[in-house]
Amino acid sequence: PLLRQGTLTHEKLREVLRDPYFIPEGTPLTRQILNFQQEGRRTGLVVDEYGDILGMITLEDILEEIVGEFTTDPSATLRREAVREEDGSLLVDATASVRELNRTLGLELPTDGPKTLNGLILEHMETIPEPGTTLLIANYPVDIVKIEDNAVKTARIHPRLDRKPEQQ
Repeated sequence: PLLRQGTLTHEKLREVLRDPYFIPEGTPLTRQILNFQQEGRRTGLVVDEYGDILGMITLEDILEEIVGEFTTDPSATLRREAVREEDGSLLVDATASVRELNRTLGLELPTDGPKTLNGLILEHMETIPEPGTTLLIANYPVDIVKIEDNAVKTARIHPRLDRKPEQQ
């Protein structure tokens, strides 16, 4: 309202500003929820051991990490994480949990690293892939379908290749 009214001044801005709330990198999510509650905060700046700012986190970010993405729109329906295609491949939301994909779709993707398919792909590629790129993860051919905001949004997982030794 102050900006629209043309009455925003440095003094008025200082009155409403709060000191930044810094969160050490590596703080466990459950601990940070308690810290947000104790400090009466909903956002904080994540800093490394040298005090350099790495990013910002909100209480909503943490809750989405724990319980999954949620919406305030009551008419919204749950999104499907995977759609089986006619050729037997799976069109997958890359933000899906690797463990959940393994459990619900009977896959055997590695679970000892990143938690999401996007993270698993980025770890294997060591770069942000272009749409149309194909890679092999645990003998599953994976096609990159859609990239958005420097992350894999959609991927296609093909049936696992046989692990039979090559005949000569």
